[in-house]
Amino acid sequence: MYRRTLLLTLFAIAQATSAFADAPAVTAVLSNSEAAVGQMVQLAIKVTGASNVEAPEDIASDGLEIHRTGTSRQFEMRNFASTSSLTYTYTVFPLKAGTFKIPSQTIRAGGASLRTPELTLHVSGRPSQQQAAPNSGSNANIDTSKLVTAELIVPKKAAYVGEMIPVVVRVTAMARLVALEPPTISGQGFTMQKLQSAEQPQIAIVNGRQCEVYTFKTAIAAVRPGKLEIGPVKANARVIVPATRQRSSRSRSPFDIFNMDDPFSDPFFSDPLGRGGERREVPVASDPMVLEVKPLPPNPPANFAGAVGTFSMTVEANPKSVQTGDPITVTSTIAGRGNFDRLTAPALEDEHGWHKYPPTSKFKQDDDVGISGSKTFEMVLSPNEKKQAISPFVFSFFDPVKENYVTLRNEAIPIRVEGSPVAASPSPVAAAAAPAPSARSTSSPPADAAAKPPDILYQLTDRPAHSQSFTPLYLRPTFWLAQLLPLLALIGFIIWKMRTMRAGDRAAQRTAQLQQEATELMRRLRRGDAPPQEYFSQASRAVQLKTALAQDRDPNGVDAEAAAAAFHLDESASAQLRRLFERADEMRYSGARNGEASPESRREALELVESLRT
Repeated sequence: MYRRTLLLTLFAIAQATSAFADAPAVTAVLSNSEAAVGQMVQLAIKVTGASNVEAPEDIASDGLEIHRTGTSRQFEMRNFASTSSLTYTYTVFPLKAGTFKIPSQTIRAGGASLRTPELTLHVSGRPSQQQAAPNSGSNANIDTSKLVTAELIVPKKAAYVGEMIPVVVRVTAMARLVALEPPTISGQGFTMQKLQSAEQPQIAIVNGRQCEVYTFKTAIAAVRPGKLEIGPVKANARVIVPATRQRSSRSRSPFDIFNMDDPFSDPFFSDPLGRGGERREVPVASDPMVLEVKPLPPNPPANFAGAVGTFSMTVEANPKSVQTGDPITVTSTIAGRGNFDRLTAPALEDEHGWHKYPPTSKFKQDDDVGISGSKTFEMVLSPNEKKQAISPFVFSFFDPVKENYVTLRNEAIPIRVEGSPVAASPSPVAAAAAPAPSARSTSSPPADAAAKPPDILYQLTDRPAHSQSFTPLYLRPTFWLAQLLPLLALIGFIIWKMRTMRAGDRAAQRTAQLQQEATELMRRLRRGDAPPQEYFSQASRAVQLKTALAQDRDPNGVDAEAAAAAFHLDESASAQLRRLFERADEMRYSGARNGEASPESRREALELVESLRT
């Protein structure tokens, strides 16, 4: 009975001990409660009795930068009971002097939530004499100029004016790099594309040490001949260097709050890098490079606009069957490698009989810095006369590889142009004059009939070829034929009269519609209801309507010259009217944004339209 009681008691104690050992717990400690600005301090958070633990990556605290740098796991066996613990190590960088609180953190351990204690760190403005004293572990002798280096790589030593040259800036960090400002390339006499940086640094071995290499890419183009000095490359970097080791009479570690067997007693937890660290500002500079720039050869082609590189050209046009005055969109694409910022649209070799509108462009780059890709131009052409083809387009550039000028020319594009809206404008007058021939044709039969002798004379002078029997007049076919002619003439007169009345009604209706449209447009122009992109189009339409009402013609065939002649405008008003029509055409066909109307230009256009009176 006694043994049974003893065994039950020991079992209960073991169960209680096991339950107590399995309860998760957390604690946190700083390697030093005092530090200087820029001097790194270590924070360790230890969780025991739990396997599934979630700890924060960063800890927010005003005046401090706290980032997690490592994790370790330990196992311990005591009195036949095993325990495990997880230790999370953080680096604490003071940014300014003062007393700072590291707030309590929530640690998820299994199904439980644990809270770390709040810690206090006192930061002074500069390191104490004890900390700054030189010794065997001091960083006073570290040459920071060799920790981060820059290299400027220019693949060519000689180039032509305007030639795009790729440039690479390579920054190598031998120490732990915290921040790197984008480098700048100094120098005069050249233009430079925006500096592009690689997303991730590359790991390389330099002098037997592992380092990080940051690559930046750009392209430059010389604007004048001669020797140009490119660089140096300058930048500012922030690195962590080994911190000064402290000489202190204290023999115990700040982690002695745990026993000697505790993993916190390991030197790793006082510095995950194996030593302390301090933040340093390091200026970075490279050696300059000299580039020999040659001028472009003399006597360039007439349409050369400064393009330098290697290019190809394709040209397309749509539609290929139009009426004169209709728009044709010509799309030309320049592809290759060179200074695309200097590229202009290919020129039409023969502009006779064509009306051109300003082109639009769109660039698609194929590399990081924009010296390789394709540039597409869209130009609207309007034929003024019948055409069988669009004359070739020409584009000239200087090829630095061949060292001479090159002119690209496409084949003529076959098209079909018919009719002429400008020549068709007098069509109402021609239509009005058209009935005259028909009137003459209808009067010609009576003239022919009058040329014949009267019936009585015909009977007296000529005998019929065959004998005729006496038949009543109303039974003779000639009688009814003679009656039919006046009837047909009457019917024709009635039909003509009805058509004349209908034509008058249609003309009145058309005039009323034009008058209503003109009134509505003027109301919009006065009230400013028209959108900015459509203001000039509506103003030019109002001019066409007023001209059509004044001269009884089709408004679609009215241009600036016809309107100026209709209202007897002077040279100044005629020039203003032409500018109004040109801006309306640019907005309609080229898609340019310069068609938007400012308040001043709206007022001028409205005054011009309202001044048009007969």
